[in-house]
Amino acid sequence: MTEAEDVAVFQDVPQDAAGPIRVVLVDDQELVRAGFRMVLDAQPDIEVVGEAGDGVQALELLRSTRADVVLMDVRMPRMDGIEATRLVVARSGPKVVILTTFDLDEYAFAAIKAGAGGFMLKDAGPAQLIEAIKAVHSGDAVVAPSTTKRLLDRFAVHLPDADEKAGGALESLTEREGEVLRLVARGMSNAEIAGRLYVSEATVKTHMGRILMKLGLRDRVQAVVFAYETGLVKSGQSGHSA
Repeated sequence: MTEAEDVAVFQDVPQDAAGPIRVVLVDDQELVRAGFRMVLDAQPDIEVVGEAGDGVQALELLRSTRADVVLMDVRMPRMDGIEATRLVVARSGPKVVILTTFDLDEYAFAAIKAGAGGFMLKDAGPAQLIEAIKAVHSGDAVVAPSTTKRLLDRFAVHLPDADEKAGGALESLTEREGEVLRLVARGMSNAEIAGRLYVSEATVKTHMGRILMKLGLRDRVQAVVFAYETGLVKSGQSGHSA
């Protein structure tokens, strides 16, 4: 598939916000897909519109199938979830949620950097899966604070050294915005940050919006990655410490 064809894949398929959330399942294990489909098909506002066993099949499927959210496995034959996610996001395709076994998938961090709207563990409960799909579809990033911290701590050794451009971008933030970003990266929720700073959750959300705009970041996931890459937060630090 050429790059031009990739562009056409997602530009030619209209994205309609009305109706149920249309989901594509991408996993090389048929039983895993069957389990997810059983859970999702039981929801009146979610519809599974297709399945694929690897990244190549997923891209082919998305050429003719309108989808809102893709549940993407990481380790698959032919084309893994990292490359598939990068291509889907680069072509302004559907939102992507990465599915990982965590202890085995050392590619989850790279997949998030590739543009996934979030990540979750494969053993998450049905309610968590449904909540994640709805959150990503609405434009939010799926970032479970505790999981985010554990994942980043685990993969911090793979982070590249901060460059001058990224470090300089931090200077555009106000002192309070820098503080909010630091707490977000340490795994704190908006409610926890609001309590720590004695402000409302709405104020925290406003700060986050300005942080994303100033740093040119897409969502909360990228903000967390950025904070670690620039050294604003070091592996092992916790927002819950005194």
